Amino acid sequence: MSVEETEDLQPKWNADGLIAAIAQDAESKDILMIAWMNEEALRKTIETGEAHYWSRSRKELWHKGATSGNIQKIASILIDCDQDAILLMVEQVGSAACHTGRKSCFYRSVGKDLKLTFTD
Repeated sequence: MSVEETEDLQPKWNADGLIAAIAQDAESKDILMIAWMNEEALRKTIETGEAHYWSRSRKELWHKGATSGNIQKIASILIDCDQDAILLMVEQVGSAACHTGRKSCFYRSVGKDLKLTFTD
């Protein structure tokens, strides 16, 4: 049976053992953030019902909101057709999903808020 049709969770981890995870507000449908999960983060998320991620910069497991109080309670977890990206439908507890204190990490518009410059 192909991965597109299986009923088994078979995440396709990248070369670093990670999978992209998008957090979306379950009620408003706003995209809140994108982060990375390793197997431990995904397991903890499923077990606890709260979002856990892998911090690439700190190289450690990260329980979203553990220090800020801005916890993400899981409403549902979806995985895409080829199982290489996860969508977390969440109840965002607290006013901010972004580490900048904003509701969403997606607060700037290309071409409006950001000047287009590319570096080599």
